[in-house]
Amino acid sequence: MIGALSEVCAGLPDQRKGPWRDGDYTMADIGLAAFSIFFMGSPSFLGHQQALAEGHGRSNCETLFGMAAIPSDNYIRLMLDGAKPAAFDGLFMKAIEAAGSLTPFRCLDGRVLIALDGTEHFCSRKIKCEQCSTRRRSDGGTEYFHAFLGASMVAPGHKQVLPLPPEFIAPQDGAEKQDCERNATKRWLARHGAGLAHLRPVYLGDDLFACQPIAAAIQDAGGNFILTCKPSSHKTIAEYLHGAELQEHRDTVCKRGKRTTTIYRWLNAVPLRATDDAILVNWFSIEILNTKGKRTYYNSFVTDLAITPCTVGELAACGRARWKIENETFNVLKTNGYNLEHNFGHGKKTLASVLVTLNLLAFAFHTAAYLGVLAWRTAVVARGPTYRFFEHLRTITTYVVFQDWPHLLKSIAAAAIRPP
Repeated sequence: MIGALSEVCAGLPDQRKGPWRDGDYTMADIGLAAFSIFFMGSPSFLGHQQALAEGHGRSNCETLFGMAAIPSDNYIRLMLDGAKPAAFDGLFMKAIEAAGSLTPFRCLDGRVLIALDGTEHFCSRKIKCEQCSTRRRSDGGTEYFHAFLGASMVAPGHKQVLPLPPEFIAPQDGAEKQDCERNATKRWLARHGAGLAHLRPVYLGDDLFACQPIAAAIQDAGGNFILTCKPSSHKTIAEYLHGAELQEHRDTVCKRGKRTTTIYRWLNAVPLRATDDAILVNWFSIEILNTKGKRTYYNSFVTDLAITPCTVGELAACGRARWKIENETFNVLKTNGYNLEHNFGHGKKTLASVLVTLNLLAFAFHTAAYLGVLAWRTAVVARGPTYRFFEHLRTITTYVVFQDWPHLLKSIAAAAIRPP
């Protein structure tokens, strides 16, 4: 996968002008250097490797990432500002291929779930660029921020998620209104939907996505959907539910002496909106009661998949898996060493978006390595919690040059194997 990344980076436009033209760095070196910071989880990784190169004549940038030279941080920012984040889209698909069989992600008769949601990754009242969105605050000030639509392959009960290419929420040429999550979703489906159709995707989203334009875009892209549907924001559906005879299925489980009752209710062929061309959807809800009969959870969804007493439980579990894009994707990226909200470099054009894409790509490569590379998974398991594996990875590569990734991973997994 590193080789594929090098090829993509080599094809990025060269931004060198004036005095920077004397640099001996290729665009492959530039892109790999930026990516290595996120992959190793260390903002100081390049500085440590420069010190290693001075003492040993080579560094882990060369042996592990295939870089011919180590550029400075400022040079990286200059050269990547203006590159298109979409240039890296194909690498996310390669990460999915490298993960091997997608059997752990299969559900609903062999389908895969793709959760969609938006998140911010930068906000400032002083720093801005041409890709910034804006909003006015109550004190009269203006905030400049960056946001993107994220997409992740998820599965109920599966801890790992596989991130897919982002779609940035940014000013669009010719648009009068500011960009939004829904518009970004339609662009994302137009760009990637056809390429994912062979996986038979079922798209998950919150109440914001449960509308006619998004449902139609999902179906046009060859997918199905399970979308959160709040009665308060879907008056047409609420009117159909009022007084209707709902089908019901109950499931009672007794675990450790505590009884839990789950009640599923559904109604088929409900119009999504009050128009003649409205898409007909199937509405269902899930309600969980504890031993005392008190409600501990409730939610409702709409889907274009058939609902039966045999499938409603799995449909509800899949709908609830939408939260994994927030818990296992955005929260991990913001709090578990990826520092998504840190300003690694804002730039004047596309730098902020390119760096976020590389950060997401590093997360995708980590997940693919854990699922598809035995040596990586063995090293992670040997260290216990995942964060300790990355602590070892950062620490030993600061002082030792490893000949390749297998040598490094074996050194982490087995204490008996000493580094050179």
